[in-house]
Amino acid sequence: MLSDFFELQKQLNILQQKQFYLMDTLRQLEAEKVELETTVVDETQCWSKEQDASGGSGNGRYSEGSATESDEEIESQDGVDGETDEDDDTFFDTKEFLSSDSMRSMSSGYTQRSVDSYDGILDDKRFLCSASVNGIDADIEMIGLNYPHVERRKKLPEPLEKEKAVGLWSIIKDNIGKDLSGVCLPVYFNEPLSSLQKCFEDLEYSYLIDRASEWGKRGNSLMRILTVAAFAVSGYASTEGRHCKPFNPLLGETYEGDYPDKGLRFFSEKVSHHPMIVACHCEGRGWKFWGDTNLKGKFWGRSIQLDPVGILALKFDDGELFQWSKVTTSIYNLILGKLYCDHYGTMRIQGSGEYSCKLKFKEQSIIDRNPHQVHGFVQDRSGNKIATLLGKWDDSMYYVLGDVSAKPKGYDPMSEACLLWRRNKPSCNNSRYNLTPFATTLNELTPSIKEKLPPSDSRLRPDQRHLENGEYELANAEKVRLEQLQRQSRKLQERGWQPRWFRKEKGKDTYEYIGGYWEAREQGKWEGFSDIFGQTISENSID
Repeated sequence: MLSDFFELQKQLNILQQKQFYLMDTLRQLEAEKVELETTVVDETQCWSKEQDASGGSGNGRYSEGSATESDEEIESQDGVDGETDEDDDTFFDTKEFLSSDSMRSMSSGYTQRSVDSYDGILDDKRFLCSASVNGIDADIEMIGLNYPHVERRKKLPEPLEKEKAVGLWSIIKDNIGKDLSGVCLPVYFNEPLSSLQKCFEDLEYSYLIDRASEWGKRGNSLMRILTVAAFAVSGYASTEGRHCKPFNPLLGETYEGDYPDKGLRFFSEKVSHHPMIVACHCEGRGWKFWGDTNLKGKFWGRSIQLDPVGILALKFDDGELFQWSKVTTSIYNLILGKLYCDHYGTMRIQGSGEYSCKLKFKEQSIIDRNPHQVHGFVQDRSGNKIATLLGKWDDSMYYVLGDVSAKPKGYDPMSEACLLWRRNKPSCNNSRYNLTPFATTLNELTPSIKEKLPPSDSRLRPDQRHLENGEYELANAEKVRLEQLQRQSRKLQERGWQPRWFRKEKGKDTYEYIGGYWEAREQGKWEGFSDIFGQTISENSID
């Protein structure tokens, strides 16, 4: 017995040594990759300068994309314009910038202010750059702060049961390389929110859209697109530390977010079961935001890759339209190590006006000590880089006028940088789900809210409600029941089921809001709604 023990110990030591050598090799390869990328970027920049000196043209302008453009068309346009993702692989070390003397001097003289409300917008005021492109009055900083206060909950209920530990690997080991939308996981891997509510989290920093609207009214289209870009990045901030999966909505499930304290009303509906598509529509003061998303997920052994398919659109009352798609998300270390998520890829914000924007989310590497970096630029119709954006998707975004890459070596962008957005403070009453203060409010169900909701609202979903209350056995039983009920959805869809509040646009693969939800809510007219969380799925919604 003792000899067997020593033999096992010896084999373990050998495996540990192999792991050490493997990690060392990976670090060396990563370092060589970074060095190679830097060399390519330097040579590309030198070549570009030589071309400019010889009278060559700069980057072509972005085409004004529509909701029907495919990824191949966009890539084709970029290829014609001579613009590639590799042109901007140089990332500034934002960690160094945020601790620089210029940053400290920028923030000096301001008094820190805080609020107890979920949005914490006042925390941003001391960081805002007082100077703007055209010397606009500082009252722009107050935009988004002048809404009435609404008291909302600040934490989830205390769990009624002790949670059981469940091994993820034992459940999904047979699904490597498959689409995860068809994999049924126990409720222990969920957070008490649905994908419909998760869409609303993208609007946590909706005050940025309010400010972008105001910049447009003042004739400052550059500050408008810079603020829109900051808003597009801000939607990822709430994902940091969030490793649980939202509930997959049932066919016809809806969610409303009536937030007068943010000056908006949000609505979403699951419009297709296969493929799983969620559509949303939001109205604020002076703007409308809408989109639909089909999230394709695959399991690769140690990680899950989530590729979003769909276009988000933001339109202001003056007619200016911005469209963009989300970047890839991956969750790593599912088997061993600390779980973490990363967002990476290129986000192109196509504007119908004078400017468009390109943002590159840097993929986190093994040896990366400063992850989550985002770097990009605003470009005019002639292809000139008018402004540079830099920051981190889980922290803040800044802008600098001009093309920073053309500045002399040793130039510190933060000496001229102005803050566009900073992430709200995390919750002091956090649970294992790591919900933000805003996300904590999304599933709140008070008597006054309940009496206004249709029977299809996510707040009324029993498994999700039991999970929030910490009733894990009941939650899991209800989840199994609803998933069995949901298997009827595909047959309903094949027989002509149609969503109630959205319709597919003619000749397009996108959905548009047809209106009527808020009017029905005002009148309390929910007759004819099927009880999708009940024992059977009704066919009342088939047109």
